[in-house]
Amino acid sequence: MANKQSAVDLAKFVDKGVHVKLAGGREVSGVLKGYDQLLNMVLDEAIEYLRDPEDMSRVTSETRKLGLVVCRGTVVTTVCPSTGREEIAN
Repeated sequence: MANKQSAVDLAKFVDKGVHVKLAGGREVSGVLKGYDQLLNMVLDEAIEYLRDPEDMSRVTSETRKLGLVVCRGTVVTTVCPSTGREEIAN
C-alpha cells in the first residue's frame, strides 16, 4: 500500500497565523498548532469572521472569538498565511 501524503505542506505554517476558508462560507483565522495528512487542523486563538445577515455571500468586519478549534479537513477549501493576504476585486 502506498504511503498517503497530503498535497499541501503545512509544516511551514505551524505556530504561525493562517486564514482558513471552509465549505459553507465560514472563514476562520488563528495560529496553526497541528495538522494531519487529511488536512484536519488545530487552530489556537481562532477568530471567526461573521457574515452579513442581509447578504450571506458577504463577510463583514465583525468577528467572534472561538479560542482553540479543530477544522475538519473535509470542509477546508483554502488555507493561506494571515500576513500578506489581501482581497482582490471580482
